[in-house]
Amino acid sequence: MPPPVGPEVDATPRPLPARIALRGQYAVLEPLHKRHAEELWRAAQGADESWTYLGNGPFPSLAAMTQYITAFATDQLRVAWAVRPVSTGAASGWLSLLDIQPANAAAELGNIWFAPVMQRTRAATEAMFLPLKHMADDLGYRRLVWKCNALNAPSKRAAERLGFTHEGQHRMHAVSRGRRRDTDWYSIIEDEWPSRRDALQAWLAPENFAADGTARRGLAEIRASLAA
Repeated sequence: MPPPVGPEVDATPRPLPARIALRGQYAVLEPLHKRHAEELWRAAQGADESWTYLGNGPFPSLAAMTQYITAFATDQLRVAWAVRPVSTGAASGWLSLLDIQPANAAAELGNIWFAPVMQRTRAATEAMFLPLKHMADDLGYRRLVWKCNALNAPSKRAAERLGFTHEGQHRMHAVSRGRRRDTDWYSIIEDEWPSRRDALQAWLAPENFAADGTARRGLAEIRASLAA
């Protein structure tokens, strides 16, 4: 008997994502630029705890944030966006695609920072959905990755809510702010993506929200109904 091997796949390298705007119903993702710094600086005021699990921030001044954003926005190893909720019109966060591997059709959604005003909103959910959809549906990536500090409970909840599957933990994976970091890994793979996409689109549909903005059905409930 020959040794077992994995299934064949289309090994054509996938295109790199371009630095283009991604537009949804509730959020617009604009390629991050230093011109966003002043709006993001205002959004960050009084939000020091929001930086706890990131490698940078809070920033002591607008100049310091501008310096960071300028470097972040021009990093050729990632694609970063500023997030502008339609409801407010003000840039209130950022996110990026990183560890992009065209030959393996894999990429990570990460380095996500949302100001408190944007957290737990439709705009926040859609902002995370748009790059995932772009990579999977438009560019044909087979593996979408989410990684976070194992102590970052909100990030772990967000990954599970979006439909990522927990793959395990890399112990002593990194040093962050002088402290040991264990990292939890999550993924959505190509066989899972259609159900995750359909659930997210159903949750984001305007008819899923009551007049007061409350979701009529949660993402877990929607996923369960689609799987039935």
